[in-house]
Amino acid sequence: MARRSAPEVNAGSMADIAFLLLIFFLVTTTIATDRGISRKLPPPLDEQVEPPVLKQKNIFVVELNKNDDLLVEEAPMELKDLRAAAVAFLDNGGGSGDEACSYCQGEKDPASSDNPDKAVISLRNNRETSYATYIAVQNELVAAYNELRNREGERLYGKTFTQMELDVKDVNYSGSKNKLKDQIKKIQLMYPEKLSEAEPKK
Repeated sequence: MARRSAPEVNAGSMADIAFLLLIFFLVTTTIATDRGISRKLPPPLDEQVEPPVLKQKNIFVVELNKNDDLLVEEAPMELKDLRAAAVAFLDNGGGSGDEACSYCQGEKDPASSDNPDKAVISLRNNRETSYATYIAVQNELVAAYNELRNREGERLYGKTFTQMELDVKDVNYSGSKNKLKDQIKKIQLMYPEKLSEAEPKK
C-alpha cells in the first residue's frame, strides 16, 4: 500500500500576520524619554588657581526651607515675584568704569550687581524641600535669564533668543546657521547663566 505524504501547512500568511503585528506595535508604542533639569556640570577646579573674589552685592541669595518657604536676600518672597526680582538684579548695571554695563536697563543701584557677567544667583534648599517647589524656583530663575536674552535678541536681531534657538535646530531653516550660532553666543555672553547651587541644608 502506498504511503501518503502528510499535507503541508502554508505558512506564508502567518509571516504576513507577524509582520503586520510588528508594524502595529512599533507604531503604537510610546518610548519613554528622560525628563529633568538641563544642567552642565562645571569642570574640575585647578588647585593651583585661587577662586575669584566675589563682592557680596553681586550674589543674589535664594533659599528654600523645609516648609517650601522662599527667602530672597533673607526676606520672604512669593514665587510669582521671584522672576522680576532676579531680572532686576541681573539687569541692574550698577558698576562703573570697566565694570559698567552699556546695555543694562536696570536701576543702576550701586548696592546691587555691577553687571550681568559678575552677577551670580546662589540657590540653596533644604533636604526636606519638595521637589515640585525646587523645580518651580529653578524654572523662574532660568526664565529670568531667558527674558533678558529675549529682550536683547529682539533689540539686536529682531527675533527672540528662544526663536533663535528653535531656528538653529530646525532642519528647514533657510538662513545661515553659523551666523545664527554666533548671534546666540553673543547674547549668551551678554547674560551668562551663572546659577550656583549651594550644598543643601539638613
